[in-house]
Amino acid sequence: MIKLRPDERPLVAAQIHSLCSIALDASKDYLIENRLNGMASDLGCASFTELFQRVQTDSTGALRRRVINEITTRETLFFRDSSPFDLLRNKLLPELVDRRSRAGSRIPVRIWSAACSTGQEVYSIAIVLRETLGDLSRYNIRIVGTDISDAAIATASEGIFNGIEIARGLSESALGRYFTSTGGGWKIRDEIRALASFRRLNLMEDFSGLGTFDIVFCRNVAIYFNDRDRTSLFSRIGQRLERDGQLVIGSMESLNSICPEFEAKRHHRCVYYGLKSAPFLSTAPGGVTRAS
Repeated sequence: MIKLRPDERPLVAAQIHSLCSIALDASKDYLIENRLNGMASDLGCASFTELFQRVQTDSTGALRRRVINEITTRETLFFRDSSPFDLLRNKLLPELVDRRSRAGSRIPVRIWSAACSTGQEVYSIAIVLRETLGDLSRYNIRIVGTDISDAAIATASEGIFNGIEIARGLSESALGRYFTSTGGGWKIRDEIRALASFRRLNLMEDFSGLGTFDIVFCRNVAIYFNDRDRTSLFSRIGQRLERDGQLVIGSMESLNSICPEFEAKRHHRCVYYGLKSAPFLSTAPGGVTRAS
C-alpha cells in the first residue's frame, strides 16, 4: 500500500481540488490512500506523485474521471435524514401548489437534487411527490439529479439497486409499490423513473443552463468545500431559485454567515432557506454578483 508522503501532499491535494473542488487537509491523508491505492496499483505507480503525473498527461480524460469516481463520497440511502422529506411532504409541496395553482393549467413543480450520488435522493423525492400530489397529470413535474461522478449518474439513470441499498431507508410498503424485482436487484417502476432526469455536473462549473427551480436539495456536499467555494456554490444556487423558491441543505450545514441573500426558516426539526425579499447587491468570493 502506497503512503502519501508529506512532500507530495500539497500537489496531490491541489490536483484533487482542481478536479472536484474537494478540499482535503492533512487529516484526510488516509482517505486519499484508501481510495486511490487501487488505481495506483492498477497503473503500476510507485507514488501518488507518479499517479497524478499520469492523470495530468492522460489525453483521454479517463484517468481524471476515475479519480473523481474514486475520491467522491457516495454515501447515500433512501429517505436519508427523514426530516427534509417530511418538510417536502407537509410544507414545501402544499404551499408550492397553492401558490402555483391556476384554473385550467398544469401546475409546474421543478426540483433539483444537486450531488444526487446514485439516485436514492431523487427517487425518494419522486415517491414523496407521487404520494402527496395524487393525480400527477395535473402537474408539470421536473426533477433533475446531478452529480460529478459519471459512475454514480450511470447507476442513478439505470434505477436498479441491490438488496443492501434497498434495505437502507426504504420501507417494505414502499418497496412493494414502487419497485419490481429484477435479477439480483430491484428496479424503480417506470411511473417514478419517468419523473426524473440525470446528468453529470461539476458544481463548481456554470450550471445556469439547468433553468430555474422551485426547490433545491443540496445536502452534505459543500461540507467538503473550502469557504470560498462554498459561498460561490450557494450564491449561484440562489440564482437558479425562483424568488419564492426554497433551498434544503444538510442538517449540520448553515448559510447564516456566508450568504446574506438567504434567510433561514424552520419547520419542526428542519431548517431550510429562502431568498430574502429585500433588495440587495452582494459579491461573493469568486466574483459571483447577485442583485434583486
